[in-house]
Amino acid sequence: MRLLIITQKVDKEDPILGFFHNWILELSKKFEKISVICLEKGNYNLPQNVRVFSLGKESGRSKIKYVNNFLNLILGLHKEYDSVFVHMNQEYILLGGFIWKILRKKIYFWRNHQYGNLLTQIAIWFSNKVFYTSKFAFVTRYKKASVMPVGVDIESFKVLKIERLKNSILFLGRIGTIKKPDILIEALDILNKKRIDFNCDFYGDPQSKDEEYYNFLKNKIKEFGLNNRVNFYKAVPNYETPKIYNEHEIFVNLTPTGSFDKTILEAAACGCIPIIANESLSGEIDKRMILENDKPESVAKTIEFWLNVSNEERVEASKKLQKYVLENHSLSALIERLCITIKK
Repeated sequence: MRLLIITQKVDKEDPILGFFHNWILELSKKFEKISVICLEKGNYNLPQNVRVFSLGKESGRSKIKYVNNFLNLILGLHKEYDSVFVHMNQEYILLGGFIWKILRKKIYFWRNHQYGNLLTQIAIWFSNKVFYTSKFAFVTRYKKASVMPVGVDIESFKVLKIERLKNSILFLGRIGTIKKPDILIEALDILNKKRIDFNCDFYGDPQSKDEEYYNFLKNKIKEFGLNNRVNFYKAVPNYETPKIYNEHEIFVNLTPTGSFDKTILEAAACGCIPIIANESLSGEIDKRMILENDKPESVAKTIEFWLNVSNEERVEASKKLQKYVLENHSLSALIERLCITIKK
């Protein structure tokens, strides 16, 4: 079979979307030919049976140009694909749905957002199957929706022979208000006032709209006198994060319940203890890793608990997590499930 993939970006260097490069790579082993249409393309290294087409964002912004390029591509390539896999963005199904139905192409839609609207419902109606990972996703209410593994590359995300810094805390992801790094900083202030030893590293960049917020966070660090305990680093490509996870004991992710942030399981696969606000993993992992609420006091209390547990207990909890990720959320399991469904 031949597959058309529609995604936002193909760039293995991208800190947020770089993971999808591996998805395409693994899917290329299962399909005769793959065509990829993306809004923007950067650096990639894919086999000969994969062709990547950009709508042109890297050369300037023009929504009219994007739409024109998209329609020309899905029509021009129509003899080179049998099915369509749309990753995240419903707009592509809204634009191409009628065309694909006329051409008798099956449509598969990956959507993991908590909220949806009438346009989402139309995109779902066009789709033959919808995939999600979070039990709080909007699409879970539909019979055609199927839960899928998150897709962690176990070959890369694993425990490495790297010294893990004692009492080390990590925040890794886009620096924005939805991720609530300000709550973590307030929690660190509480820990510091209690004279608890720790070191915390923030890896990530803000979007242009969050530059002011980013500066606010840095000023908070100065205000709390945490300069010697907290470090900010630029965002790194997804393939560089296993080393960073392996250098830290605790990974804090305060993204609220809704979509499923895969960094949680990537960190867990690398031996970190995740402290999370997202309830998607409730009943799946140690409940002591899931925050009662996202208030600074609750975050500080949970971090303090995991800093103080014995090394034996932390190692045992970490091994259980690694096993959970391996058995339930590996990239190989995801690709296998996707292929079985798409090739029916």
